[in-house]
Amino acid sequence: MTTPPVTLRRLRTLADEGTPIVMVTAYDFVSGRVAERAGVDIVLVGDSGAQVVLGHPDTTSVTVDEMLVLSKAVRRAVQTPLLLCDLPFGSTEVSDEQAVATAVRFVREGGADAVKIEGANPARLSRLRAIVEAGIPVVGHVGLTPQTATALGGLRAQGRTTDEAVRVAREALAVQAAGAFAVVIEAVPAEVVAEIRRALDIPVIGIGAGAAEGQVLVMHDLLGITEGRSPVFVKTYAAVGDAMVEGVRAYAQEVRDGVFPGPEHVYRAAPEAAAAVRAFVDGR
Repeated sequence: MTTPPVTLRRLRTLADEGTPIVMVTAYDFVSGRVAERAGVDIVLVGDSGAQVVLGHPDTTSVTVDEMLVLSKAVRRAVQTPLLLCDLPFGSTEVSDEQAVATAVRFVREGGADAVKIEGANPARLSRLRAIVEAGIPVVGHVGLTPQTATALGGLRAQGRTTDEAVRVAREALAVQAAGAFAVVIEAVPAEVVAEIRRALDIPVIGIGAGAAEGQVLVMHDLLGITEGRSPVFVKTYAAVGDAMVEGVRAYAQEVRDGVFPGPEHVYRAAPEAAAAVRAFVDGR
């Protein structure tokens, strides 16, 4: 039996029933297939791909064209989950018209079902509203917003002080009012998020934000592929990165030792074929 695609209505039903929404990032065909087979609800082509896939120093370095390449690859892999794409830094800041044009490209070229936009200042809310009015579903993103982390004092938790907590609450409500169908809240204390959720009618997707209507993690983080120290909110469910290194190291050693390829890894030719080539080579 084929599982029907996840829709906005389905996500709303999950939230109303108290069934947590599962979101995970993917950046290529392989990771998209992993997400599809694992049965998640939303696949996010995140701008975190700038770092974990493309090797950029931060998320602000990735371009629209680079993100579209990732989105297209994931779209070919994903059939059931809703496909959500980040709008990268610089692609929405100029005007509402630029934001809508960028969102349209992600739907038309990247195959996105919805887009995600960070921030909730007046300009960002105007962009969000314009995209929604253009008929494209939007997920908001408040709390720690990596694209503008410098203005927030770096990649650190938000909402720990009274002023910050009220600001995050105000931003979440503003994102809802602008028309977002869900909001990601990142790196905000769980008790603050619990109070914010009481005021919201849309689902909260948490990342480092405690219990919520849903959760999202970067696939490379949860699978242990990312090198270096992970954020405190990451739980590693597998050591895929180490297994990959060990596999390649074992392959390299067998090649150097002359063990690979073995007899079981080669094709067989008819005896007369090898004899013909021998005669050809000897007769040159």
